[in-house]
Amino acid sequence: MKLPSLIEQLHALISLPSVSSSTPGRDMGNRAVIDLLASWLEQAGFAVEIMPVTPCGHKANLIATKGTGSGGLVLAGHTDTVPFDENLWSVNPLALTEKDNRYYGLGVCDMKGFFPLAIAAAQLFADQMPMAPLIILATADEESSMNGARILVEQGKPKARFAVIGEPTGLKPVRMHKGVMLESVRITGHSGHSSNPALGASALDAMAVALNELTALRSEWQQCYRNAQFTVDVPTMNFGYINGGDNPNRICGCCELQFDVRPMPGMVIADLQAEIDARLQRVDTLGGRITVERIPLMQAIMPFEESKDCELVRALEKLTGYAAESTAFGTEAPFLQELGMQTVIYGPGDIAQAHQPDEFLALDRIQPTIDVLAALIGQYCFA
Repeated sequence: MKLPSLIEQLHALISLPSVSSSTPGRDMGNRAVIDLLASWLEQAGFAVEIMPVTPCGHKANLIATKGTGSGGLVLAGHTDTVPFDENLWSVNPLALTEKDNRYYGLGVCDMKGFFPLAIAAAQLFADQMPMAPLIILATADEESSMNGARILVEQGKPKARFAVIGEPTGLKPVRMHKGVMLESVRITGHSGHSSNPALGASALDAMAVALNELTALRSEWQQCYRNAQFTVDVPTMNFGYINGGDNPNRICGCCELQFDVRPMPGMVIADLQAEIDARLQRVDTLGGRITVERIPLMQAIMPFEESKDCELVRALEKLTGYAAESTAFGTEAPFLQELGMQTVIYGPGDIAQAHQPDEFLALDRIQPTIDVLAALIGQYCFA
C-alpha cells in the first residue's frame, strides 16, 4: 500500500479536529490524529508505540522508531491545536485550502503541518536501515497542560542524542525561550457595611498591598536577570485579571488576581514561587481575619536554553545559514532536554500566523524544511 502524498497527508491531518483547551467545553482528544500518523509510519517501516495520556486513551502520544541502538534523532511535534472561531476564517479551518502560494488550515503552521514534512524527509531513506534510531514523536496537549510531554519525562522515553521540534520559527534555529508560570492570588476577608470599616476586613485593601509587593518583586527580577538575546530582554510579570467585591457600599470580602510570569533561562521556578510566597506574607492579615493564598493555575513550563556551542545548534546553523535565536513562546523543548537530548526548535511556519484565523504555511517553506531535516537524518542516523 502506497503512502499518501505530502498534500494528501496535510489534507487528512487538518480535517481532524484536535483542540486542546483548559476550558472543558472546548477540549477534545487527539487520538484520531495519533492513529492516522501511526498507520502511515507503520507503513513506512517504523515501529509504533501509542502512549495514553488520559485514562480513557482519547489523548495519546506517538513514538515511532526506525532502527535501534544508541544516539539518533527525534523529530518532534504536537498534534493539538488551539480553539478556533470558524466565523473569523475566510476559509474552512478544517479543510486544507491552497491560495496565494500558501496552504491555509487550522494547525498547518502550528504545527500539524510539520509531520508530513518529517515523513517526507524520512522517506528519502526508505530503503536503508539507520545505524542509529530515527524517531518521529507526536504529543498531546502542548497547547494547554503539556501533559503529553510531562508523561514522556515520567516514562523516560524516547531516548536519543538529538531532538528537533518543528514549531514555527521561520526556518531559523531557536536554542532558548522563556518559561511560563500562571498564578492566582486569592485573598479572603470579611464583608460588612462600608459605613464602619471595623465591621469587616477588606480583601481589596489587602490586594492593593499584594500588588505593590509583586510589582516591587518584578522590578527586582528585571534588575537581576537580563539577556540581550531576547527581544524583551527581562523577565515579565503581567497582571492579567482581577476581580473582587460586589457593591461600592459593602466591604470587599474576597478578591482574586491572576497573573503570568515569563522567567528567563537560569531562573528556577520553585525559587520564584518561594519569592512570591515571601512577598505575600507581608500582607497584613489583621490578626487572622484575612487569608492570602497563592494558587498555581497550571504546572509551570521551565525556561529553555541549549548551549550555543552544542553540536546540534552548530549543525542547524550551518544548514540554515542563520545563527540560533531566542523566542518568546514556550515549547516542549525543556522536557526533551530533561530526557537527555540536545534540543533545538526549527520549523517552517511563522509564529505570527499561529493561533490566528486564516493560519497558513507558505509553500516555499516546504522543500527547504524537508532538505534540512533530511540532512540531519543523514548525519545523525545514517552516517
